[in-house]
Amino acid sequence: MVVAEQILLKRLGRAAYLTVLEAMRAFTARRDAATPDELWLVEHPPVYTLGLAADPAHGPRLAGDIPLVQVERGGEITYHGPGQVVLYTLVDLARRGIKVREFVRLLERSVLDLLGGRGEVRPGAPGVYVDGAKIAALGIRVRRGCAFHGLSLNVDMDLAPFAAIDPCGYPGLRVTQTRDIGLAGSPDDLGTKLAANLAEALEHA
Repeated sequence: MVVAEQILLKRLGRAAYLTVLEAMRAFTARRDAATPDELWLVEHPPVYTLGLAADPAHGPRLAGDIPLVQVERGGEITYHGPGQVVLYTLVDLARRGIKVREFVRLLERSVLDLLGGRGEVRPGAPGVYVDGAKIAALGIRVRRGCAFHGLSLNVDMDLAPFAAIDPCGYPGLRVTQTRDIGLAGSPDDLGTKLAANLAEALEHA
């Protein structure tokens, strides 16, 4: 499915984190100047991921069955699980003339537009918040001018695993989800709208 010129949307369903991570790495390694950008929508089985600068002191603090994966994205620790939209953004920033900070703003704006004015951003703390609780987390990596990884939006999920970590490295940070703020829509529905928002923002950047 093409959601905008030269941007392809792929729905991966529910897929293991490491499987998708390796696919992103392979895509980014083989792409060239003519490769269309892609947005991947996916849900993951439960997994904690640690960014490059992540401090292990931020958790997880309890032994359990949820795996922990170290990855090359920016940011600290976060949790992915069923009922969460994960939008991976395989975008050639150099070709589009977009700087990394601008790209982060575009990601945040895509979520804010989806929330219809309910959310806010914080200087120095990437992501989107509603009434002080984090609803969307960002973590990207840029290689040869091309971004991969992306953002996650909590939709209708079990939030309990967040209690075992300091989400995004912030002790005591509350998290929320679209269901709890009264925004209707399944992960598939909201993921589609989120991808469309980002595709439009990229085309007008």
